[in-house]
Amino acid sequence: MLTREMIQTGAYLNSFKDLPQQPRWSHQRIEASMHETLAQRPRAQPVWLFAYGSLIWNPLFKYAEMQSSVLHGWHRSFCIRLHDGRGSVDAPGRMLALKTGGETNGVAFRLAEDGLVDELWLAWVREMVHGLYCPVWAEAVLADGRTTQVLTFVADTTHQVYESDSSVATTVKAICKASGHLGSNRDYVLQLEACLADHDIQDAYVTELAAAVRTQSVGVTCS
Repeated sequence: MLTREMIQTGAYLNSFKDLPQQPRWSHQRIEASMHETLAQRPRAQPVWLFAYGSLIWNPLFKYAEMQSSVLHGWHRSFCIRLHDGRGSVDAPGRMLALKTGGETNGVAFRLAEDGLVDELWLAWVREMVHGLYCPVWAEAVLADGRTTQVLTFVADTTHQVYESDSSVATTVKAICKASGHLGSNRDYVLQLEACLADHDIQDAYVTELAAAVRTQSVGVTCS
């Protein structure tokens, strides 16, 4: 299980390889990305971080408020080819991201102003190890009815590891075979499904993918 300490000490960042297909970002580059994004923060608004994957069940950062929320204009997609973490060069997996279109039900975390940069850093290192995402500000509706700008990480469609075909039929083949130092790709999908269910979040794509994963045997039918 990933911990705050692993990120704070640099152990998490250093656990990733610097691959030709997936170069690892330096501490300085990740930090610059975070500050550039914060400079675009909507004025007079708190920072809400929208989570749609593992940040829901293991956020690591401290937060002042949490609400279920709906992000408009984006949907979940396993559209990033993964060569490290839960995949390898020999058996690449698929990483979850957001693609344009539709909507995503997730969880929004409001970060306190006191210690904002330190807490946001924990999420930034985690999401931007290889720079496979684009951090964006987008509109979301909170459970209490408020509409606000949230910060989230979407797929960088210009990156060489972006995959336009993220259909269940295609992704399940890669996911069943893939694993890395963070665990198996298969386990991530099943944990995501369970987490969404715990939060009463429905996502037909995730449900269908998890069902497909269950029917497959690693290294046997995923060919």
